[in-house]
Amino acid sequence: MITGATAADEPAATTDARKTRGGGGDAAAAGTVFVTVKRQAGPDARPYTDTFVIPYKANMNVISVLMEIQRNPVNDKGQKVAPPVWEQACLEEVCGSCTMRVNGRVRQACSALIDRVAPLVNGTSRLTLEPMSKFPVVRDLVVDRARMFENLKKIQGWIPIDGTYDLGPGPRLSQKEQELAYDFSRCMTCGCCLEACPQVNEHSGFIGPAAIGQVRLFNSHPTGKMNADDRLDALAAPDGIASCGNAQNCVQVCPKEIPLTRAIAELNRDTTVYRIKKWLGK
Repeated sequence: MITGATAADEPAATTDARKTRGGGGDAAAAGTVFVTVKRQAGPDARPYTDTFVIPYKANMNVISVLMEIQRNPVNDKGQKVAPPVWEQACLEEVCGSCTMRVNGRVRQACSALIDRVAPLVNGTSRLTLEPMSKFPVVRDLVVDRARMFENLKKIQGWIPIDGTYDLGPGPRLSQKEQELAYDFSRCMTCGCCLEACPQVNEHSGFIGPAAIGQVRLFNSHPTGKMNADDRLDALAAPDGIASCGNAQNCVQVCPKEIPLTRAIAELNRDTTVYRIKKWLGK
């Protein structure tokens, strides 16, 4: 769900931002949050920044900060502007839609508490919100993550079934394999790993860690193994797994702590063995 301004919103002059917010008295004494938002009116528009001043409240997260701005979108110059636009859905770090850069680090806005990411210093908190830089900007903090879904198509991130009739119980998995599969199944296509990966840039078509993790998930499934070669073919292609530079940033920023580096290591081996066998005609 995209939240914030509509296309019809237009800036308009108004009175002082702090006065219109009514943020004086005890609220102001408790603390003030200066929020700088990198904005862009559309995909082809020039980016700019707006700074907003809101009263600090305990247990605020980035989403609640944006909602506070949305209530009265007046910047620090006293101008009424269109509210910042962002995406949100579950608000419990499950959907992945609210990914953005918070004070320079990519993370989920719903789980980013102000007390942790921008704690008060002498009664002042400074927060900078930016859209992810590895994806085309739609508007403000909203980006187009279509490339991630296209990559899932490349690696066939699904298990095909023959018809819709009852196929009976599936093959059993060991408890150890179930636990590892669960880790990889938690991927919510949020984009954090691609944003942090230095190999994902405007000069590269690297498939990215998220798709590689999904190959590990589906190739370990007893039914998914039937299409394992097709997935390894996709990873062996240009801009596949060989483009990984082993920076390991992906595993550092993944909000679900998915063992992406393990998937990359195992699939590097599997892809090499597959290509050698293919070369030998086996």
